[in-house]
Amino acid sequence: MTAIENLHNRIDLGNIPFTDRGSRLLLFLRDNTLSIRLAERWVKWERQVGHYRQRPPMIEQFALSDMDGEPLEMTPDTYPHAAGLETRIGRFEWVFIDPETMLLRMPSGRFNLRFIVHAEQGRTDRRGGTLRGKRHVAYTTNAVLESNQISSLSDELFEVHATVNASAGQGMVFNITPRLGYNRAVLDGESVASEARRRWQTWFDAAPPVLDAYRSQYEYAWWVMRAGLLNTRFYFTREACVPSKIHYVGVWHWDQFFHALAYRHIDNRLAEDQIRIVLDHQRDDGMLPDAIHDEGLVTHLETPVDADVTKPPLAAWTALKLYETSHNADFLQEVYEPICRWHDWWFNHSRGSGDLCQYRHPFSSGLDDSPLWDLGMPVVAPDLNTYLCLQTESLGKIADIIGLPDDAAQWRDRADRIAQAMLETLWDGEQGLFRALHLGQQPIPTLTPFSLLPLWTGRYAPDITARLVAHLQDPQTFWPTWPIPTVALNDPAFDPKQMWRGPVWANINYLFVEALARTGYGALAGDLRRKTLDLIMLHPDIYEYYDPLTGERPAKAAPIFGWTSAVFIDLALQETAAQTGGGGS
Repeated sequence: MTAIENLHNRIDLGNIPFTDRGSRLLLFLRDNTLSIRLAERWVKWERQVGHYRQRPPMIEQFALSDMDGEPLEMTPDTYPHAAGLETRIGRFEWVFIDPETMLLRMPSGRFNLRFIVHAEQGRTDRRGGTLRGKRHVAYTTNAVLESNQISSLSDELFEVHATVNASAGQGMVFNITPRLGYNRAVLDGESVASEARRRWQTWFDAAPPVLDAYRSQYEYAWWVMRAGLLNTRFYFTREACVPSKIHYVGVWHWDQFFHALAYRHIDNRLAEDQIRIVLDHQRDDGMLPDAIHDEGLVTHLETPVDADVTKPPLAAWTALKLYETSHNADFLQEVYEPICRWHDWWFNHSRGSGDLCQYRHPFSSGLDDSPLWDLGMPVVAPDLNTYLCLQTESLGKIADIIGLPDDAAQWRDRADRIAQAMLETLWDGEQGLFRALHLGQQPIPTLTPFSLLPLWTGRYAPDITARLVAHLQDPQTFWPTWPIPTVALNDPAFDPKQMWRGPVWANINYLFVEALARTGYGALAGDLRRKTLDLIMLHPDIYEYYDPLTGERPAKAAPIFGWTSAVFIDLALQETAAQTGGGGS
């Protein structure tokens, strides 16, 4: 069975939309009507139309009826390349022509279609019609239009009603675009569908094989990684994967590092571009933005505190992982100096004391609502300084590869100093873990796995490492049915449903898998890897985070989630290598 066949009806059109690589169009079916939403932020338009998660679709209430006016019930029959809708008069099928254009293949016969468009003006013509507004819409058919009307419902809503008499092979093209020119060519439907299928099959064929036990979710994860890509537009300088086309439209830069881990297995350039899009927008002082969207950047927020906002420093660690797969030293040459400036930004602008840095905005941690920030900012945190230690170490390895031995020696020395400073400043010998410090002095009592993350540095004595691992394995704290909760189970702040206050995040598990393997706990690393894979396989979709007690999706967890898919892919490949003698724990 091919991946395309394996994914038959995984795109349910209710929770999982039909979309394609590069596209901002999302096709949904709910209550027997179709809608096309746009994966766009439109920050400059939000006061008028609302936040992108709540604003109405560009095309909505798309319904089909027979010639007696009776609604045609639409039953989804989907594949990655085609969203079929079975009706009593035949099959309708949506296929992407390009990121802004879809073809609706129609059965032969007469029927009515009706839909509403958000626009400011509209007019019909012999083959369909055009509507203009913040985004422009054109519908064009090579079938006979027995009637074709565009009626104004308000200043911003128009209703299209048409009676179509179609012959076999005819279709209707829908083009939704910010551009002044429309794409109104009605192409041969069979050729369009064949080409769309070929594009998807080529993508799936590039993926390395995995164990059969993981294959179904593995192929769905690869669907997410292709469907989640947006093409270039304004500040979106590279083709890049968004965390979720439904919930998070833009690039959040530490998400890109995990996305790159998956892409490196099939397309080196695409993997590298996940880092380049962030580096494209580096500030003069070395800072990298928190997020990038079509219309601009997020580099400063006034809430919950007024401060610059960025994301954890994992760029060098990621670049080195890409090199280990591609052996493209030129990429390391390209990114070395920008990442050095980024690394220095932390010590120039966010130094806490000595060789340690601090978070000044909670969102810079990526752990937005963690109880670690409940006392306020700034916080000298073990996770941040672990990332900085790993980044420093990685810069040293990169410097060696690109022929800068003096730089490499300096980076290694700096990594040792960061690790030693964490031990001297953050280590709680009584509790056997590293504490976050509010204002650099007050220990934060909340117990999270980030107090154990310095394990990842691999720089501590066996007795310290053993105490950290003992905390991790404790079923009363971090080893429930589905580890690792982001707040200890027995901590008063634990909430299994609330974002960073308890749920399991696959990317954090990934870091601990690597930390355990690095420090000689290979069997435990393998156990955590398998538990993480099994958790992500519990559901047809792949989510932002999970309940550590039940494995269920908390209500606010975003669907079709990028870094969970990317981590699943990489961990499935690790487990395949481990079980087939190709390496791994």
